[in-house]
Amino acid sequence: MTRIGLLDSGLGLLGTADALFHLAPSADLVLAMDPDFTPYGNLSPAELEARALNSAAVLADWEPDAIVIACNTASVQALEAVRARYEPHIPVIGTVPAVKMAAGTGQDFAIWATPATTGSAYQQNLIDSFAADLTVSKIACPGLAEAINIADIPTIDAAIDAALDQMDPGMETVVLGCTHYGLIADRIMAARAGAITLFDSPIPVAKQTLRRIGIDARGIGPDHADTGQVLATFASGRRVRLPASLAAYPAGNRLLTREAGPGRS
Repeated sequence: MTRIGLLDSGLGLLGTADALFHLAPSADLVLAMDPDFTPYGNLSPAELEARALNSAAVLADWEPDAIVIACNTASVQALEAVRARYEPHIPVIGTVPAVKMAAGTGQDFAIWATPATTGSAYQQNLIDSFAADLTVSKIACPGLAEAINIADIPTIDAAIDAALDQMDPGMETVVLGCTHYGLIADRIMAARAGAITLFDSPIPVAKQTLRRIGIDARGIGPDHADTGQVLATFASGRRVRLPASLAAYPAGNRLLTREAGPGRS
């Protein structure tokens, strides 16, 4: 039985979890969120690395086939440390914003991200590597990930409007540079009446994860058992149920139906 662990500061891991269930419907997942230390962008590199290692240790206790760092900020600061701790025994997969895919369209685009990621050398290196000949608007979205964690819809919508107002006229392509933002893709699209193309990371990250562990990404279909479950969820190391705020998002609702009963391990 395939078992995959995912870590993030909050609900940002849900998009990748949802993608994994879509591509490998019989896989089981273990989720490690870190609400006591969110947002990760406020932590020093050393603090963030320590938090990621702590969550990875919680996941490693479940003997997963892979660990996914489903967070852009944590991938920048802690991916190498987590890999050094667990590979090659447990493959560790990081998350990269879909800058290369967006640049492949040849169209100018914006990157929405947390303030920490927006100002990072890491994001600028991605732009320089894949989109040097395009106009790329770097748009910080302060407070948006935190609002998504608690399903604060008015704050979410206000942050979406503020980000759209910062985009150049005629720019219609957005790279979601924080894994939380995919949970509100429908609201972003609706705010610009469908005139926005979004590029997000969950499907590519899920595919890479399955490649690393030799699983064929067949997807949900009549011939593939849709039996995978969320075996356990942790909040800063504490065993918890999936938070009720998931119900505000389509991917969250799908995960709630996958939560295992308290007796499963």
